[in-house]
Amino acid sequence: MRRDLMTKLVEWKNSNNRKPLILGGARQVGKTWLMKEFGKQEYENVAYVNFEDNENLSQLFNNGYNVKLAIEWISAQTGEDINPGKTLIILDEIQAFPKTLTSLKYFNENAPEYHVIAAGSLLGVSFHQGVSFPVGKVNRLTLEPLSFCEFLRAFGEDKLVEQMEANNLQLVTMFRNTLENYLKKYYLIGGMPAAVMTYLNTKSWRQTKNAQKELLNDYLNDFSKYADITTTKRINLVWENIPNQLAKENRKFVFGALKGGARASEFELAIQWLSDAGLIRVVNRVGKPSLPLVGYQKMNSFKIYLLDIGLLSYMSNLDESIVLEKNDIFTEFKGALTEQFVCQELHAGGLDELFYWSNDNHQGEIDFLMQLHGSIVPIEVKAEENLQAKSLKAFRDKFHPPVSVRTSLSDYRDEGWLVNIPLYMISQIEKLLEGREG
Repeated sequence: MRRDLMTKLVEWKNSNNRKPLILGGARQVGKTWLMKEFGKQEYENVAYVNFEDNENLSQLFNNGYNVKLAIEWISAQTGEDINPGKTLIILDEIQAFPKTLTSLKYFNENAPEYHVIAAGSLLGVSFHQGVSFPVGKVNRLTLEPLSFCEFLRAFGEDKLVEQMEANNLQLVTMFRNTLENYLKKYYLIGGMPAAVMTYLNTKSWRQTKNAQKELLNDYLNDFSKYADITTTKRINLVWENIPNQLAKENRKFVFGALKGGARASEFELAIQWLSDAGLIRVVNRVGKPSLPLVGYQKMNSFKIYLLDIGLLSYMSNLDESIVLEKNDIFTEFKGALTEQFVCQELHAGGLDELFYWSNDNHQGEIDFLMQLHGSIVPIEVKAEENLQAKSLKAFRDKFHPPVSVRTSLSDYRDEGWLVNIPLYMISQIEKLLEGREG
């Protein structure tokens, strides 16, 4: 299974300014596999330690931060000789012993010749519990679920992905039906490696759903393991309610839908916990679409998306027979799955700061706003081949953005003020708009 982040890991290895690397990402997105595979491909050997499986490792940093002693200890524990530049040291699940984070500072300052990657599924949660972060002493990367292009590669469609990434629109359009069929599968399977590999190996929807169920059970166990009882109950309420919130015509998150009389103050910590764990994406509303967008966001008005569309489909009890219908899956829940897909693809492409806009009376709405090359780009998400763009037209007339984007199942077309990008190409939005400007 090829992951795009491998390229950035190789760049990290070869960088003159390399520091210890923290690889973030939610549980089960493939961090451990990627680190080990990277070590296998790029180093003579790998010294892998997992802090959840080996309590003895916690003794490493109880008596200060002696890097030489730490290296000797890791070598003894793993049975691997550790040589600068030739051995990759992997410190996995370090949230089990957060003091390890501080040790990275000393690796950077006192032993920069060693190549060290640390990973933890709940590091974001740890940071909000008073764990000190080694600011300026580490590099950071985040692994997401498989993007649609990575999903295609897993199915052997490398050549097609090459044409998509090269923006060969004429050829890509010729494979439109193929891409739409894969897109339907992606809506149901998603990008969690366990679900993708289960389907590839078995071609069984039942077993794929079982894999998704196990992933969700792992997350539920994390809630109770790492949060107190009161917070856990609230996390569960938020988590289980997300599909219902997205199914509404107006997908703004409403606390009153969680339970009668619910207040924002009760659930702010639960939402923060889920966000820190990488399990949800919080997209805030902006009241005024001006630069910088973050300066105009309304913290009390937002939408919540899941980290993975396949998990959303499972939690929404979608039946796999939908895949056999023409385009029913694209309109399920009034297009909520399609919004989830676009949000997920933009995040996977590194476009992390997403917002949405609606006027004060909520009569007009733009699904996503983002900043790109000093301009605001509004994005309207349409299921199927809907070519209406009433909201975008009204937004353009009022705020005059340089370009507006509609993404749908329709082919690519440039109408001057409006560019339609096919859903399966939305990950290429930055290159498509750059090419257009050039």
